[in-house]
Amino acid sequence: MLRHWPVGSGREQVGLGVLAALGLLAVLLLVPGSGEEGAEGAGARGCAGARVTGWRTDPGMTDALARYGDDNTRPDDWTGGDGTRSVRLPDGRTLWLSADTFLDEVHGRGRRPGPVWVRNSALVMSSDGRFTRTLLGGTPTRPAALFPGTATPDGREVWRWPVQAVVEPRRPGSAERVLRVLLWQREAGRAPWIYGVPRATEVATLSLPGLRLEGIAPLHRPGGTHVERRVLYGTSAVTHGGWTYVFGADEGSVGGKASRAHVARAPRGRLDEPGAWQYWGGARHPGTEGPGWQDDPARSRPILVGRTVQRGATGTYSVVRHGGTWLLLTMDAGAPEGKGITDIVSYWSCGPTGPWHGPGRVARPPLPEGAAQAGAVPYNPQAHPEFTRPGTGDGLLLSYDVNILGPAGAIHRDVAFYRPRFLRLEIGPPPRR
Repeated sequence: MLRHWPVGSGREQVGLGVLAALGLLAVLLLVPGSGEEGAEGAGARGCAGARVTGWRTDPGMTDALARYGDDNTRPDDWTGGDGTRSVRLPDGRTLWLSADTFLDEVHGRGRRPGPVWVRNSALVMSSDGRFTRTLLGGTPTRPAALFPGTATPDGREVWRWPVQAVVEPRRPGSAERVLRVLLWQREAGRAPWIYGVPRATEVATLSLPGLRLEGIAPLHRPGGTHVERRVLYGTSAVTHGGWTYVFGADEGSVGGKASRAHVARAPRGRLDEPGAWQYWGGARHPGTEGPGWQDDPARSRPILVGRTVQRGATGTYSVVRHGGTWLLLTMDAGAPEGKGITDIVSYWSCGPTGPWHGPGRVARPPLPEGAAQAGAVPYNPQAHPEFTRPGTGDGLLLSYDVNILGPAGAIHRDVAFYRPRFLRLEIGPPPRR
């Protein structure tokens, strides 16, 4: 087990999912801002700030997922994937969502000889921490994505990548609960859109406890001719104070511009209703009526993170609440060393719209043995607060994905090169100024 205490001292396809693409390409410029939500969202009371003060690897979680992936009992289950978001279900199980997923068997020392590829899947973990099954569409002999894709009129693929999910009442006040899964819809495109053209944000509803897919509803389809400014929501979602706050980003870096973070919110029990969503339109100045929260998604304005043009978050950042503080975790886009995206950093705020303070260095996540030489990179850090056990010293569970920047054959010769890995983070107050 690697320990690092403290922090802060001295395929021809590049990856398999848009999560890798966004994690490596989308630079979210962040500028300090003010806003009523800084006080309203966190209640200001109890917001003391937060930073990561130390980290260690969590081989237990990493190995649990690897054991499940290496188990050849069934040929239609998960052997590798990315995306890696989780949600605790009411009965104590955890559902893990995966974007581009490889199925089939693992042979020898981690070799995947005949991979079957689907665009998404989900893994069920029992209340005692064992991965038990993979949720897919199709049939056992012809598995397909859990959230099925479609095609454009001219025959190009349209697929869905699941992002964050939340448990909420079927309708406000209802005793029945369902699982809402936010989806990114993308379509095949030409360079520079080698990871797909962003099309829409959707939400799927799954029954509880059966996890049956009931349907997929459209939420927001951004328009306009500037494709790089289309915002997809769902990289993170936090339920607080009767609202679910849903974070997203555009993809301006594809066109050589800056990508930018956004946030929207919906009342609990109405995440699948487009008309119930509100979008942050910018700070409300004293003595004025707006903008604040807006009903029109076209009036959404960025919540920016970082203070320089080339420093900020990536498009697959994660947001959690720690006490009264909002904590944002991301790969460090535009780090001063100019060595590419290698480190995880954090920002904190007293509300979901900022202002965000940071960056604070978190960790340089370790790669599997031999992965660096093969061209692997870490990306998509995602927090899993449901696995934090207060008083045990476990700290905040954080996953990060690994993939190869190069020919896809490497991830089939060693399955560890395309699987999530896990850290435990110690959180403390920010340094005094």
